[in-house]
This record gives sequence, structure tokens and C-alpha cells, in this order.
Amino acid sequence: MTKEEVIDLMKDAGFGFLATIEGGNQPRVRPMMPLLSDDGKKLLLALLSRSRTISQVESNPQVEICFVDRKMWYCRVAGKGTISDNLEKKEILWNNIPMLKQYFGSPDDPNFKFMEVDIQELEAMTPHQKEPEKINL
Repeated sequence: MTKEEVIDLMKDAGFGFLATIEGGNQPRVRPMMPLLSDDGKKLLLALLSRSRTISQVESNPQVEICFVDRKMWYCRVAGKGTISDNLEKKEILWNNIPMLKQYFGSPDDPNFKFMEVDIQELEAMTPHQKEPEKINL
């Protein structure tokens, strides 16, 4: 798969499934709506300030997000998550994910946190491939 195909896959899927670790060894997975940064090196995810995801990432910052599109193409993104209140990045999420207006009043809403995932590894696969391939964004 090409870099462009993987980016299209992420956009087409819309939602990804974020995995974190709780209690040292229990995986926790939930649907999220990540936004790929313009440089393709980070994923941004909105979080509620009361989200258990925050404490899980603070305890173990290694996360993974899996995207699957309508054609059953998928990609797995592994990286290091960092929780932040950076207003500039929250505004990027706010301006690109209209659904956030259902949860937050504005980018500076105290309940609005976000996670930035530094992408460390990405692999992707189509149903026609025999094994996943590493992709560099």
C-alpha cells in the first residue's frame, strides 16, 4: 500500500479503535475519531477530562489505533500518547471534527482535553495481501 492509500483509508474509516492498557496488563479498546496531523507524524484525539483514557495513557503512554475501511483494508498505528491542554491543537481538532460541538462548548472548555499520538510504527494490509506491510508516513 502507498502512503496516500493509507491516508485515504484513515479518512474513509472515520473512526479508529484506540487501545490502551489499564492496571498494567488489561487492554481497553474504544472507538475514537482521530485526526492525522498535516505532516502525517501525529494523530490528535479529543478526550473528555473525566475519561479513564487519560489515566491509562499517563500510566502507560504506549497506545495503538486500528482503522478499518469499507473494503476491509486496515492499518494499525502504534505510538506514544501524550495528554495535553494545548489550545492551538484543540482548535485544530475543533475546526476539523464538527461532532465535538456535541460534547464541548468551545476549544477552551475545561472538559476538553486531547491526546497527541507520536506515530512510531504503522502497518497496513488489504484482504488480498498475505501479511501486513510497514508504511512510512
